[in-house]
Amino acid sequence: MHTSWPIQDIRAQFPILNTSVHGKPLVYLDNAATTQKPLQVLNKLDDYYRHYNSNVHRGVHHLSQLATNAHEAAREAVASFINASTSREVIFTRGTTESINLVASGFSKKFLSPGDAVLISAMEHHSNIVPWQIACEENGADLRIIPMTDTGELILDGLGDLGDLGDLLTGNVKIVSITMISNSLGTINPVEKIIAAAHQKGIPVMLDAAQAVPHSALDVQALDADFLVFSGHKMYGPTGIGVLYGKEKWLDALPPYQGGGEMIREVTFERTTYNELPFKFEAGTPDIAGSIGLMAAIEFLNQYGMDRIHAYEAELTRYAMEEMRKIDGLRFIGQAKDHSSVISFLVNDIHPYDMGELLDKMGIAVRTGHHCTQPVMDRLEIPGTVRASFALYNTEEEVEILVKGIKKAITMLS
Repeated sequence: MHTSWPIQDIRAQFPILNTSVHGKPLVYLDNAATTQKPLQVLNKLDDYYRHYNSNVHRGVHHLSQLATNAHEAAREAVASFINASTSREVIFTRGTTESINLVASGFSKKFLSPGDAVLISAMEHHSNIVPWQIACEENGADLRIIPMTDTGELILDGLGDLGDLGDLLTGNVKIVSITMISNSLGTINPVEKIIAAAHQKGIPVMLDAAQAVPHSALDVQALDADFLVFSGHKMYGPTGIGVLYGKEKWLDALPPYQGGGEMIREVTFERTTYNELPFKFEAGTPDIAGSIGLMAAIEFLNQYGMDRIHAYEAELTRYAMEEMRKIDGLRFIGQAKDHSSVISFLVNDIHPYDMGELLDKMGIAVRTGHHCTQPVMDRLEIPGTVRASFALYNTEEEVEILVKGIKKAITMLS
């Protein structure tokens, strides 16, 4: 493994990793659901609430100015992290789910009509299915699905000539909304090619980057994404804070998502004029502590570098898959050539809940079930999976503990 990777220094920054579960040292492998938080983030949250807790914008007193400066500095940090052309293109939300709902609601109100269509993929999280179903139902539009193979790869058949995707991208498709990395299969999708194909027909694309942003560098301008969404809690930041990136032209075109304070310029009983970007989409008091904590998480990631993080996690995941292949009866669910640090698996006919419960008794935290991707499980005709997902603080030793734990669980359940 990466001998230059400062694993002990990194782990020392996460107090929760010293926790014991059922008398065993915690092995936390549920990072695709949420990551743990380093001291850098915890201390920033504590500092805000202890020393300058105040509402942002329009306050002329000292604490309000401190809070406003920190909140807006966080917006700038996000813009820099994803290489947005301006911080006006960064909207703070509660997370990926709200970000997708915001865009889906805007398209429902303004861009969808009977006979139109929205294109998503067969491996989407429920949060990238249900909002579009609602939008389509409201307007008599169709929801189209890019199919996938048994190994968990999208069926695109030669994107250079559009292939099967060309049949799906007919003129009445108003938006493509697709995950960069499947949370249940670990598949890394060829989003650059999908964006290029969609843009050939003038169709905007939204990327669900919830599983991508903690693991590799993102550049929204290089991707040419029209929208990109992610959550703070999956990238070592707080829960309840997320980001919607949108090209300025698209954010200007969308109507407001919620009404209230902050998102207005002038209100009378006769009419309201809306605020400029990004405040047009940020009604009410924002999660100020969340944005400050998110900025601390970005600083933490930048400290180690996304390329180095990606390399370390990729090597750790390869090691884990090599060791898990040696377990009799274990089969991976999702075997795409381009694969992330998510490993979903089943063993013989053991139900994933039973496996997960026994691993928990050994101090090993994994996720079990359908992972909010029921259509994926239906497509593969399985009840769910056990999912181990890795982060920058996980180790080879933890992989070995997982493998031993699976073997022990097999013995107990056979």
